[in-house]
Amino acid sequence: MATRTRRQERRDEPLSRERIVEAAITLLDTAGEGGLTFRALAERLATGPGAIYWHVTGKDELLSAATDAVVAGTMTAGTAATTPQEAIRTLALGVFDAIDDHPWIGTQLARAPGQSPMLRVFEHIGRQVQALGVPDTAQFTAASALLNYILGVGGQNAANARAHHPDTNRTEFLNTVSAAWANLDPDEYAFTRNVADQLRDHDDRTEFLAGIDLILTGITARQKATDPAPS
Repeated sequence: MATRTRRQERRDEPLSRERIVEAAITLLDTAGEGGLTFRALAERLATGPGAIYWHVTGKDELLSAATDAVVAGTMTAGTAATTPQEAIRTLALGVFDAIDDHPWIGTQLARAPGQSPMLRVFEHIGRQVQALGVPDTAQFTAASALLNYILGVGGQNAANARAHHPDTNRTEFLNTVSAAWANLDPDEYAFTRNVADQLRDHDDRTEFLAGIDLILTGITARQKATDPAPS
């Protein structure tokens, strides 16, 4: 009876690349990259590994497709923004939240900078940099600075979340680290001791956006400094 039920599932739900990618994302979220195997995927989809290979050639392609599917969902963010700055902030926060929800994405984006998931993010950032009026010769630098900040901070935030003890919530974790900072040697770590309370009380998303604003301020200031003075 179990075999008959499984065969019925196969007929009612045709296997497709989209279904495979959706199942892969679920496996990656629950078991990480190490848990994504074609055997585990086949069990989840009630099919055989051979059927999956008709749609994807291997794990690398599957990881890229899963990453692209998640990242593509963030690219609509900022389409209603009224300014390039607002669009960049919205896009950046969308990618930040996606990495927070799917920690494996940060690693995949950094691992394959020439593939479409990374290029999607870079392209959308670059278009807004152009809309800011940044000179052609400075556009690559400005877009790269924003991209590197988004991926770096997003990835680090996800790594910090995974590093927490399962029985420790974020508030408890920050209280512990803040207390440790406050007790550091005052001569060797004067600055770190001084901001210990800010670490305990900070909001990750707010701090992330503040960093984006700093970069945008720098881009704008540099542009004004290089603009020719009015005659």
